[in-house]
Amino acid sequence: MNLFVLAGMVGPWQIIIIVFVIVLLFGGKKIPELMKGLGQGMKEFKKATDMDDDKDKSKDKESNNK
Repeated sequence: MNLFVLAGMVGPWQIIIIVFVIVLLFGGKKIPELMKGLGQGMKEFKKATDMDDDKDKSKDKESNNK
């Protein structure tokens, strides 16, 4: 049980190690490109979910008007 509690906690040293491993794997020049792609993907996802919500609201209004 204690192992599961300790595994869930991420401290500053673990974050430093994770960042170091990412820099080693991808290199310093590749990281901004990866973050840019991640940001664009998140923006597209948010845009798609907002459009889906707008469609649901318009369907609700149409069904209430009938």
